[in-house]
Amino acid sequence: MIVTIVTDVFGQANNGTTIAAMHLINYLTQKGHTVRVLCPDADKKGVDNYYVVPTLNFGVFQPIVDHNGVSLAKGDPMTVARAIHDADEVHIMMPFALGRKAVKLCTELGKPVSAGFHVQAENVTAHFFNWMGNTAINKAVYKDFYKHFYQYVDAIHYPTQFIRDEFERVVKVKTPGYVISNGVSSDFQPMAVERDPELKGKFVIMCTGRYSKEKRQALLIKAAKVSKYSDEIQLIFAGEGPRYNELQRLVKKTKLKNTPMFRFYKRDELVKALNMCDLYVHTSEIEIEAISCLEAISCGLVPVINDSSKSATRYFALDDKDLFKLNDYKELAAKIDYWHDHPEEKKARQEQYRSFVGQFDFDHCMDEMEKMIVATSKIHKEPSHKKK
Repeated sequence: MIVTIVTDVFGQANNGTTIAAMHLINYLTQKGHTVRVLCPDADKKGVDNYYVVPTLNFGVFQPIVDHNGVSLAKGDPMTVARAIHDADEVHIMMPFALGRKAVKLCTELGKPVSAGFHVQAENVTAHFFNWMGNTAINKAVYKDFYKHFYQYVDAIHYPTQFIRDEFERVVKVKTPGYVISNGVSSDFQPMAVERDPELKGKFVIMCTGRYSKEKRQALLIKAAKVSKYSDEIQLIFAGEGPRYNELQRLVKKTKLKNTPMFRFYKRDELVKALNMCDLYVHTSEIEIEAISCLEAISCGLVPVINDSSKSATRYFALDDKDLFKLNDYKELAAKIDYWHDHPEEKKARQEQYRSFVGQFDFDHCMDEMEKMIVATSKIHKEPSHKKK
């Protein structure tokens, strides 16, 4: 089967959508499908089965886009047509310019098309004029997604039931959805590793994710400062992103005894680093799934999660001991102190989480994605130009 993957963002693996696209491309290729990739990654020019389009220029908003380290694609009609004209199925990762151009052509050709739901409204509004908390504008974003993109899609991949419910509640439509986790690689598991010298004798806490407004890493820095065990705590922030300098300024202001570490890890390095930690904290307020949290749990860590109504991650918590009130760094500090004081209970909780995380097996999730794409490819659609 020929499958075209369309992704407005591609290249450096510094965001969840790019990583999800890479995983799907690799899995479908390994299963014997011919996979074409339509994307804006200039490094892929000339590579077999890659169709590269230019990036959009956002004019006065371009500095915001550049600051976030992400380039969005421009829907070049000729390149889009070459990538999808004889595909059996088209899978689109994002509802932006390239994806919209692709879904329009699929409609005209009667081509079966599926799409992922990897972008929350707040992921967009967080970066423009502090609109992240504006309910009316966030609803308008979802309605725009539906009107100009998702209403033309034959199957929608939702990583969690949470985001399906959220979207359908706003647009007031029952969509052709499949709830499938993005999955956790079997590489993430407990292992015996010797701690790096700078971590020995410390209570090590990991927080993974892009340094961006909606991820709220500042909460953990503030919590570490007011913790009873502040002098023992060593924070590790795994990732990169536009809020790095702001977080560094907060670190200097807070004056923690152990300076927080900011590092970008490759997968094998991240697995080892997680196995050197005592606790995982997920501070994000906006989250569709948070594979990073599941990866930490898979490595044997107990999570403490921001209890946000805009985050699916809160559903990973086994009880209230693993949650802290929305954006409340003092309660986060109290939960950190609790798990510091109860190592035996923490050990038992780790075993409970190991059973819980089995449902997110990567191969099973990718197999479900393949089934969705194959099922979608069998949908017969009348080309729109024949309906006139």
